Amino acid sequence: MESVIRGLSIYFALLVIIRLSGRRTLAQMTPFDLVILLVVSETTQQAMLGDDFSITNAIVLILTLFLADILLSYLKSWSPLAGKVIDGVPTILIANGVADQEALRGCRLQMEDVLEAARNQQGVESVKDIRFAILEVSGAISIIKNQ
Repeated sequence: MESVIRGLSIYFALLVIIRLSGRRTLAQMTPFDLVILLVVSETTQQAMLGDDFSITNAIVLILTLFLADILLSYLKSWSPLAGKVIDGVPTILIANGVADQEALRGCRLQMEDVLEAARNQQGVESVKDIRFAILEVSGAISIIKNQ
């Protein structure tokens, strides 16, 4: 039972920490982000398993984490509000060729990040050619160019 409590505690703590770190972290992994991910995974392994490194304990922990993830997905499908709290909502970064500087700062994005997505997705090179740039809940930037 201790493994289940440890696993759920770490799962929800990481969920909150990753949610608070912003969506940029999800889509744009830098070498620094990879190092953080490796350190966090090693740290959480110790916290979740405690002193019991048995296969049974590992399987119980894995089942607990998958069950928690499945229950959260059901919760999000039943309650749109829960989905917004857990996953966030899309953020409009550019509307009709005008950048929302406050939204960019809030998402810790640079205009260069948006322009890179615009070049990659639509071949657009100027902000004026972008109708909408949207930071999706997945962390990806969607670009809709002007007609």
